Amino acid sequence: MCRWLAYSGSPIHMSSLILKPENSLINQSHDARESISTLNGDGFGIGWYDSRPEPGQFRDILPAWNDSNLKNIAEQVRSPLFFAHVRASTGTPTSRTNSHPFKHGKWLFMHNGKIGNFERLRRDISFLIAPELFPCLQGTTDSETFFFLLLTNGLEKDPARAFTQSIEQVQELMDAAGVEEPLTLTAAATDGEAIYAIRYASNNKPPTLYYGCSVSLTDTFGKELNTGDNATLILSEPLSQSQASWNEVPPGHFLVAGDGAVSTAPIG
Repeated sequence: MCRWLAYSGSPIHMSSLILKPENSLINQSHDARESISTLNGDGFGIGWYDSRPEPGQFRDILPAWNDSNLKNIAEQVRSPLFFAHVRASTGTPTSRTNSHPFKHGKWLFMHNGKIGNFERLRRDISFLIAPELFPCLQGTTDSETFFFLLLTNGLEKDPARAFTQSIEQVQELMDAAGVEEPLTLTAAATDGEAIYAIRYASNNKPPTLYYGCSVSLTDTFGKELNTGDNATLILSEPLSQSQASWNEVPPGHFLVAGDGAVSTAPIG
């Protein structure tokens, strides 16, 4: 399974979270602690916001631990809101277009999990996507397909409802096709203002998801890292060994983060 993190707060260099903490995303790309797969080397991506409403994006196919461009960009770019993702493929090819986060307009989306037997359901799910959005699909993943289904179902107007409706539609198709493999969805979307995240699985065994507010972090040498004022982190697993700063998102819950505040509520 993939690993990802989302940050919102005062502008910080992305390296403060992607590269430097003791359990940084780079470390999770080759030694994840709370994932079925310890290796997440099938590409990576970052997406960030600055002075424009549309986000910047950089994705590549190399393992995150072995790409000097990621290190150089993360050490130079400061942002008040960014996504970062390291990928473990669930069957689709390793390519830039299949790397997260995915972008459309002002929105970013990233996912850890799987639509069970997606290769069997891909055509039917794709037919649910709005005709004007379908040409914007670039890759072949279940994640990007689900993102465009969210956009079709009103992500921009009501994110919680869009997630609920999209899950119901996919689950109906899975049930009709007799798919027994579960739908697992630990995902995040943002419009550059708020972050919306979800932890869900049809078998009640979703991938891990945590959040922390104004957390205290140290690097591998014990030096304190600046995470900024009113900082909020949503992530697949903690960046530190201490559990005191981190809150586990319960299964079947939807999370909204913005302006230093986080709220969670049951889905539906």
